Parts: sequence; C-alpha cells; structure tokens
Amino acid sequence: MKLLQLFCLLSVFLFNNMASAAVTEAPAIKLPSVNGELDLAKLHGKVVYLDFWASWCAPCRKSFPWMNEMMSNYKEQGLEVVAVNLDKDRKLADEFLQKVEAHFTVAFDPLGDSANAYKLRGMPSSYLIGRDGKLYATHIGFREKDKLKMEQAIQQLLKQ
Repeated sequence: MKLLQLFCLLSVFLFNNMASAAVTEAPAIKLPSVNGELDLAKLHGKVVYLDFWASWCAPCRKSFPWMNEMMSNYKEQGLEVVAVNLDKDRKLADEFLQKVEAHFTVAFDPLGDSANAYKLRGMPSSYLIGRDGKLYATHIGFREKDKLKMEQAIQQLLKQ
C-alpha cells in the first residue's frame, strides 16, 4: 500500500497539469469503436492511457502522433491507448481520422456519457488507469513540455 501512495505522490510532482487524487476505480465504459466495441473492463490487467478528444480540438491533433508512439513503444509491456471521441456528429470524427492516423483503439461517445462519468474538465483530457482497473492520474490539455512527464508516469505504472 505504501508503494501505491508513493506513486500517487510522485504523480503529483511529475505533472504540472496532471492531478492524482485518492486512487479510485475507473468508471466503466462500453462504446462503439472503429473495430467493434470498446469495453474498458476487458482491458483489466493492462495499463490504459484513456484520452478524450474532439475533431475541433487543436491540441488533440497534436496528441495523436504521441499516442501512436506510446502505443508502439509500450504495447508489448501491457499499455493500451484508448481515445474516446466526443463529437456529436460521427462524420466529423471520421474526417479527422482520415487526416490523422490512430494506431490505437478509437471509440465514439456522441452523448458524452463517458466524459460525464470521468468528470471531464477540458479538452483533451487523459486518464491513466493501472492494471488493477484503478484511476491513478488525470491530465488536462496536451503540450510538448508535458510529454516526457506523461511517459514517465506510464512507465511507472507498467513496472507495477
């Protein structure tokens, strides 16, 4: 338990915009995806980088290459990247995905129910979920200067 508490404290220091609150169960998500259905519960045992995005979000466009890189670098160690689109019109998301490659799971939530469950406060927002299905950290926005810190948090959870 002390190791878990230490990780939570470390997360606070690692991320300017990343918050680590009391470790809680990650809310369930079942949504249609590009390749069928996303059921977050089926990813139990993996570290999940969950990202909420929309086609109109400029920082979201910049985050996709980084998420592709993280998926490529850490998939074999148990990382899954999941991006949930919140556009009300699926056509907008599809047009975005024709221009920006996604080598990870992309799901669609036009009603925003999953965003509400995660108490989304900005766009993009990401959540780091441990192998145990618990939510360890959140991050709002995407900036170049945060990439290394976010990767370090992913690496820490993969080691557990």
